[in-house]
Amino acid sequence: MSQPSTGSVPTSIAAITLFAPDLPATKAFYQEVFGSKPVFEDPDSAAFQFSGVLINLLKVEAAPELIEPAVVAPASSGVRFVISVPVDDVDAVCAILDERGVKLLNGPIDRPWGIRTASFTDPAGHIWEIAK
Repeated sequence: MSQPSTGSVPTSIAAITLFAPDLPATKAFYQEVFGSKPVFEDPDSAAFQFSGVLINLLKVEAAPELIEPAVVAPASSGVRFVISVPVDDVDAVCAILDERGVKLLNGPIDRPWGIRTASFTDPAGHIWEIAK
């Protein structure tokens, strides 16, 4: 991964870390739903490659060290982001998700801004949106 030159602004995302209260269940979900194996794992984390972005699942108990002095918010505090991934056919992917036991949060639905979407959550409560 190339480093930006001094004074430049970041223009890409290398990794997103998601906090997981139950790392084994969340890791198993990613393996089953996305058909992927971790590219890295240790007792506190499991990382999955999505094109050029690494999604790192981190045990909630290990998160404070990473973000202090900020605090880890409880899942009950509400949703603050959605991870969107492009697909060729939202309905076809929804059928695959259904076969894999994934319950949709919403969709498939045609949005007023011109795309078709469907959303679901992982075991840690992170929302994923598939979109065309």
